[in-house]
Order: sequence, then structure tokens, then C-alpha cells
Amino acid sequence: MMIRNEVFSCFVFYGVLLVVKMYIIAIITGQVRLRKKAFANPEDSLRHGGLEFNREDPDVERCRRAHRNDLENILPFLFLGAVYSLTGPSPAVARLHFVVFFIARVVHTVAYLLALRAPTRSLAYTVGQVPCVSMALQVLFTVSTYA
Repeated sequence: MMIRNEVFSCFVFYGVLLVVKMYIIAIITGQVRLRKKAFANPEDSLRHGGLEFNREDPDVERCRRAHRNDLENILPFLFLGAVYSLTGPSPAVARLHFVVFFIARVVHTVAYLLALRAPTRSLAYTVGQVPCVSMALQVLFTVSTYA
């Protein structure tokens, strides 16, 4: 059973934490929409005060960009991490890959939502890409012998 695989279990743990983080960003976006009265759809704005609230807001857009960035980075990580887990990596090295990516994504989100000074966000992004590139290369190396 895959869940008994130490590396895969570790991957699942951090993968689920990342998905939960994405849900939290979605909830934050909705709360900021409500607080700022900035709705993307006319039916929502009518429900909350009128068509004048069918508008964009910089704070809502910042939350949306943070969420979109998560989609662009976490979804590939979920694929790479799952496949990488099947290649038989060292549990300690695999855990390091997963932890570094997780922490980098949390720092990236905090930097995005709080508009922290540059280059905090871009450094977090770059640090998060290192384990993804490493996993991709290791997967390619492993499967190239069969291709």
C-alpha cells in the first residue's frame, strides 16, 4: 500500500497542507471581497448593496494573484512529488524537498498578502523552485533508462 511508503506519506502530508493553504487563500479572498464590497459578478454585487459594487479592488486582486500563483506552482509540485515518491528516493532527502517547498510557498503567500518588501516574495518563489527542479531532474534520470 502506498501510504505505508515513508516518502509517499511525507509527500501526502505536505501536499495536503499546501491544498489546505490554497483553500485558506480562497476564503481570505472572499472575506476581503465582502469587507471591501468588491464583487466580480453583478448578481453578487446586487445581493450586497448594488451594481456599483461590481468592481475591482487592489486588495482583492492581490489575494487573487496570490491564489493564482499557488495554482501555477502547487499543482506541478503535486504531480512531481507524487512521481518522485515512486522513484525510491532517500526519505531524508525527499522530506527536505517537501519541507523546503512548503515553507517557501508559505513565505511567498505571506509576502504576497502583506505586500512585504522586495525581494522577499521572489526569493521565496526561487527557493521553492529548487526542490521542484531537483525532483523533475531525478524523475527524468530515473525513467530515462526505460524510455
